[in-house]
Amino acid sequence: MKHLITIVGPTAIGKTALSIQIANHYNCEIVSCDSRQFFKEMTIGTAVPSVAELQAAPHHFIQNKSIFEGYTVGDYEKQVIATIDTLFQTNDYVILVGGSGLYVNAVLKGFDEFPEIEHSIRESVTANYEKLGINYLQQQLQQLDPEYFKTITADNPQTLLNPQRMMRFVEVCLGTGKPYSSFLNQKQHSRPFTPIIIGLEADRSVLYNRINQRVTIMMENGLLQEAKALYPNRELNALQTVGYRELFDFFDGTIKLDFAIEEIKKNSRRFAKRQLTWFKRDENTTWFDFETPYKEVFDHINKKTQITL
Repeated sequence: MKHLITIVGPTAIGKTALSIQIANHYNCEIVSCDSRQFFKEMTIGTAVPSVAELQAAPHHFIQNKSIFEGYTVGDYEKQVIATIDTLFQTNDYVILVGGSGLYVNAVLKGFDEFPEIEHSIRESVTANYEKLGINYLQQQLQQLDPEYFKTITADNPQTLLNPQRMMRFVEVCLGTGKPYSSFLNQKQHSRPFTPIIIGLEADRSVLYNRINQRVTIMMENGLLQEAKALYPNRELNALQTVGYRELFDFFDGTIKLDFAIEEIKKNSRRFAKRQLTWFKRDENTTWFDFETPYKEVFDHINKKTQITL
């Protein structure tokens, strides 16, 4: 029996540290599921594991792409499943760790399939977006699939600013005459593993304090300089990310630096809240306080796999 030990939870909760402990305990490898840590140009602002952490256990899908490359959830799913299949040839355990719920779902449940959309519809949606802007796409989705619009607004509002994804939602609605959401979770994909899903959490005040401290450390480690180097490419989808957007506004001269830093902290806290809302929906997740002794987590995994190590 092959097991994918999946570690989820909000930003700054300690997922990386736990994943390394589990990897060392079970002598297995780690697959990242953080949709921003894929990008090699984004290091400080995405809290990429340190050199010491990367050396402590084998990692996959860390800074393996450029912000200038197109990369979708579907691309990620195919590549990760292939990687996991290879790793399972020599080990009964692989660790999946990250806070990107959509990507976690793609690995555990499979990516949803959609019918082909006529090219003329795609061209029409693109032309209207180029003429009317992102507001057109938002209004269209709200009208054509109000429930999915509400879900995005609550769980991942950054998506509303992503023209590629928004155009896809709208073209599916227009091309099929059905809501985009009606195609989600329709097909069960077989997986060559059994997931063991572990969630990390903390009291909200503790979590928010950890987030604030992380932002302070990021700034001390050079986030301002990293964002400055990326600023000329600020329109890229990968850079529509907390920690960069706020500093881009500072570079624009619309806000002061101190205010930008406080906005990063506030928006990171909001993001963490959305992450928890997303992951709490899955009843198969077993939640642990972030300070739980590692042995208790190991015992839980052993019980799930019915083995003693």
